Amino acid sequence: MKRLIYLLLLLSLPVLAQKPQKAATPAKPKLVLGIMVDQMRYDYLERYYSKYGNGGFKRLMNQGFNCRNNHYHYASTITGPGHAAVYTGSVPAVNGIIGNDWYDPFLNKVVYVAEDTTVTAVGTDIAGTEGKRSPVNMKTTTITDQLRLATQFKSKVIGIAAKDRGGILPAGHSANAAYWFDGKSGNWITSTYYMKELPEWVKSFNARKLPDYYKSQKWNTLFPIEQYTESDEDNQEYENVMSGEKLPVFPHAINNNNAILTSPFGNNMTKEIALAALKNEKMGQGQYTDFLCVSFSSPDYVGHATGTHSIETEDTYLRLDKDIEEILNYLDATLGKGTYTVFLTADHAAADIPAFLRKNKLPGGVWEGSKEVNYLNGRITEKYGPGKWILSTDNYQLTMNRELMKKNNVSMNDMFKLVKEELISLGSPVYQVVNFHDMANTVIPPFYKTLVENVYNPKRSGDFMILLEPGWFHSGSKKGTTHGTMWQYDRHVPLLWYGWNIPAGETTEQTYVSDIAATLAALLKIQEPSGCVGKPIQAILKK
Repeated sequence: MKRLIYLLLLLSLPVLAQKPQKAATPAKPKLVLGIMVDQMRYDYLERYYSKYGNGGFKRLMNQGFNCRNNHYHYASTITGPGHAAVYTGSVPAVNGIIGNDWYDPFLNKVVYVAEDTTVTAVGTDIAGTEGKRSPVNMKTTTITDQLRLATQFKSKVIGIAAKDRGGILPAGHSANAAYWFDGKSGNWITSTYYMKELPEWVKSFNARKLPDYYKSQKWNTLFPIEQYTESDEDNQEYENVMSGEKLPVFPHAINNNNAILTSPFGNNMTKEIALAALKNEKMGQGQYTDFLCVSFSSPDYVGHATGTHSIETEDTYLRLDKDIEEILNYLDATLGKGTYTVFLTADHAAADIPAFLRKNKLPGGVWEGSKEVNYLNGRITEKYGPGKWILSTDNYQLTMNRELMKKNNVSMNDMFKLVKEELISLGSPVYQVVNFHDMANTVIPPFYKTLVENVYNPKRSGDFMILLEPGWFHSGSKKGTTHGTMWQYDRHVPLLWYGWNIPAGETTEQTYVSDIAATLAALLKIQEPSGCVGKPIQAILKK
């Protein structure tokens, strides 16, 4: 009898062994996918929610973690600084990326954020500066650099964006590659900073001539136009007219390569090359965690042209939702659901169009800063003598001619008193003027003072900073909108997490974009970037 029981137990062992076992969570994600959406306000998640499908934004929101109260923590809310802040976990004062451009007093010229005159274009024979690009102007490491360091440079890191700065800055200094769109040639290109020749898969991608296909299409709404009830009516005088058109209404023609970017087709093209990179570079299929940085640039172009309440903006996000869904589905199929980590955020948000605000009895306006600065230079000339006293007004910062001031025995404090007195006058939308050389005596609420301090880099910043009242921005046009201020509507951006080791949930506790790099470092168990000021988001790490 005992022998029979023993035999039965032996026979049952294979059956027991064949029972399905719960798959173990991998020690680290196969891939990190960082998604930046240029100019995405947080409220676009909520406002268009009912129109989104279940596989894109809703998937990230409902199956992932939503940091609903996520902001930038500095005053210059612009594309270059935003991409740098997310991936360095730092602020412009530290990472050196204070704008898309800035006046360099040592070189006596304006410098572009991704400018590098020591490198040349790869992927186009058309002469121009589009290929003279690298991350050399960024003064700290990125989380992508830290991943490369942690794996002895065995992790693969690639940056992709239509805008060069959107692909270059996130990928970091040690990236395997960064690719961006060149409107002149219609190609996706890189620079000799990364390689001498494009990989065959990029050459093949360019050979598809997707820009020609997009130019043969019309941009019409995804759904019947009457269903876009979350937006203003289509024909608005404060929206810009697209290239070659007479009215700002659907459908829109795509007349040239650059016009592709001011449409959802720019996002679609970015999605296509991102999928090509994942497939051909076999990202996430090796021994080490790889990192793909994708920035969708087109929402910024569309937003600038048509504003935050246009049907064009809404349609752009409804179509982007489908692009994101396609990428996630591809990763599920190739890597497996739960084996990769995704975060989604934006480099800045945007202001409402002032004419739209005024139509609805809300405060706001356009400050014609160029006229004001010309007048200001004239007033300085009246008091201190002739000359070009103001060298630059980039990023709401005034860079004064220090040599001329020294020659005329004008102190910085005396100059500041005159500048402030002239700019803050009766009826002016200038809220305050800040003297970077005397921040201790700046009278603004401490919270906003910190935002201003976080943009001051002594080697790159100007001398004074102009702060406009809420609802106001500097522009040469009364149509369309922009960003770049310290106010909440420019700083509040989405932050969604999804995938490997990410719990489902949400928080309304304050988070900052600098926390993204710190949280990734904690998740991946690697060192934070060299200038990181962020903190790991504990609600995400509790899993």
